[in-house]
Amino acid sequence: MGEVLDRPLTLAILGAGARGAGYADIAAKRPGIARVVAVAEPRDLVRKAFAAKHQVTPDRTFGHWRDLLEGPRIADVAVIAVPDAEHVAAAIALADLGYQILLEKPMATTEADCETIAEAGRRNGTAMAVAHVMRYTPYSVKLKQLLRDGGIGDIVSLQHLEPVGYYHFAHSFVRGNWRREDESSPLLLAKSCHDIDWIADIVGRTVARVSSFGSLTHFRPERAPAGATDRCLTCPLQHTCQYSATTLYREGLRNGGTKQYFARIMAEGDLSEEGVTAALADGPYGRCVYHSDNDVVDHQVVNLEFDDGVTASFTLAAFTPLENRHTKVFGTRGQLTGDGRFIEIYDFHTETRTVYDTSLDGSSAAEGHAGGDEAMFNAFLDALHRGRPELIVSGIETSLASHRVVFAAERARKNRTVIEM
Repeated sequence: MGEVLDRPLTLAILGAGARGAGYADIAAKRPGIARVVAVAEPRDLVRKAFAAKHQVTPDRTFGHWRDLLEGPRIADVAVIAVPDAEHVAAAIALADLGYQILLEKPMATTEADCETIAEAGRRNGTAMAVAHVMRYTPYSVKLKQLLRDGGIGDIVSLQHLEPVGYYHFAHSFVRGNWRREDESSPLLLAKSCHDIDWIADIVGRTVARVSSFGSLTHFRPERAPAGATDRCLTCPLQHTCQYSATTLYREGLRNGGTKQYFARIMAEGDLSEEGVTAALADGPYGRCVYHSDNDVVDHQVVNLEFDDGVTASFTLAAFTPLENRHTKVFGTRGQLTGDGRFIEIYDFHTETRTVYDTSLDGSSAAEGHAGGDEAMFNAFLDALHRGRPELIVSGIETSLASHRVVFAAERARKNRTVIEM
C-alpha cells in the first residue's frame, strides 16, 4: 500500500446483512473512489436484492464466500461481514489470494485464530483493518485532542459504561445471532471488544493486568413470569412484558427508528405485517427471552491496570435504556465527562466547566455509531486509494493487542483470578 490509484477500488462484500450492506451503501456514495463488484450471501432474497441495488452481475454473485476462492481474485478489497466463527477461514484464504481486507469485529472467536489472521496479513503484506468504528467518530477524535492538549493533565483513571439497552440486548444477545458462545463468542468479545479497544486507545498505554466479573442473571427459565409461554405471539403476557417481541417489532414496523432496524433484521427485510407476524411465529426472534437457548452473560465488569499505573473500569449492562456510552476520565488537573456527543472539561484550578458539542448523536449500529461507520470505512478506502496507510487507525496489530485483553478478561472472569498480561 502506498500507490495512488487512478481508478475506483473494487469491492467484494462477503455477507450482505446489516454490516455488509451498510458498508456497500457508503461506498456507493463515492463512485470515483470505490465500486462494489461482487457479493457473497447465502440468503437468496437478500443476495438478489443486494445485487440489484449495486448492479452486481450474476457471474459475481455467490451463495457462499468460499465460492470466491474457486477462481482468481476479482476485486481489490474483501469486506468480511460473515458470521464471527467464519472470520478466520475467510480472512486467511482471501489474504492468500491477494485481497486487501476490512474485517468486521471481532477478529475471530479465539485468541489463537486472531493470531493466525494477523500472521496471514503479515506474510501477504495485506492492508488489513478491523472495524473498530469507535476510534473514528468525531466525538473520539475531539476527546483525544482535548487529552493531548492537556485539558485534564495526566490521566490517572477512567470509568466507562456501555448501556446496551434492554430491547437491543433481547434482540441480539438473547434471541439473535450472538446469544450463545458456541455459535458466536462471549458477550465481551461480540459486543464490547469495541470498548476495550477504545479504552486502550484513549489511555494510550499497554494493559498490564486484567480482572473481570459477570454472569447470566436474568434471562433464564427460572426468572420467567408465571404464565409465560415459549413464544411471544401466543403468550398472554405479550402486551405487558417489557421484553415482548410482538411489541418491539410491531412498533418498529409502524414507527420506524432503531426498532425498525431490528424489525428489518428479524423479518429478513420483509417489513410488512405479514412478514413480521410470520417471523414472530416461526423465527428465532419470536422466542420468549426466558425460554431461549442463550448462555452469554447479561452484565459484566472489567478492571484494567496499565503499565504506568493508570486504572480503568468498564461496565457492560443489558438493563438500561438504549443510549450512548458514558465515560469519565480523571486527570491530575481536571475531569473529562463524555456521553458520545457532548464532552465536558472541569478545570480544578478555575473551577469552570467547558462543554464541547461534537454534533453527532446515536451510538448504535442502527444510527451508524455516531458517524463512526462512515468515518472508518472512508478512512480505509482513502488509505488504499490515496496511498495513505496512516489513515487506518484500527490496523491488525493494534486490534490484535486489544483483542488479547478481551480474551484475558474472559479467562479472568471464568477462572476468578487476575491475569498478568
